[in-house]
Amino acid sequence: MQGRPERSGRPFALPGARSHLPDRLPTHMIALSFGRVEMRTVTCLAIMMALVLAGPTTAQTQRAQLDYATAAKVRDTCIVWASERGLSVSIAVFNDAGVLVTSAHMDGTATAIADVAQWKGKSAATFRFPSAVTAGWGGPAPGMANWGGGVPFVAADGTPLGGIGVSGAETEDDIACGLAGIAAAGMKPGNM
Repeated sequence: MQGRPERSGRPFALPGARSHLPDRLPTHMIALSFGRVEMRTVTCLAIMMALVLAGPTTAQTQRAQLDYATAAKVRDTCIVWASERGLSVSIAVFNDAGVLVTSAHMDGTATAIADVAQWKGKSAATFRFPSAVTAGWGGPAPGMANWGGGVPFVAADGTPLGGIGVSGAETEDDIACGLAGIAAAGMKPGNM
């Protein structure tokens, strides 16, 4: 054929290139830099290396985690609770690592109140104590809220799951709103 270079029988051969390998290797042999080794030897070595590298496996127990659906139920129940009482609040729900999962800001609530709700909720989630308790710990600490309205929550077995922060109403109402959301989601408040 015109325009096509002749093939030497070697894959990827360049015209004029020389190779230390013969044109064709027997299928039961592999050319390696240290010589020829039988394929089954290479296969056995590969299997042994895989087993050594895998090592012993240990089972890890799964621990309960806060998912979005549960966090949304906490938030939505708190909104209903506040609405039924004519209150306007901001709500923030965090997982136990202090990551915001969901939040809501009801109409009529001052803009800055959303930040306060997040501060309370993150404090409750990461310190694992209500913000009303951390308020009495004797001074400011990074991320620690010193106003009531942040409530940590745990699974039925006591595993910490996160915290809710509510702000915009009186402290007692903020706390009660958070507790209503926690109860509706089938969880318990932590360290109350």
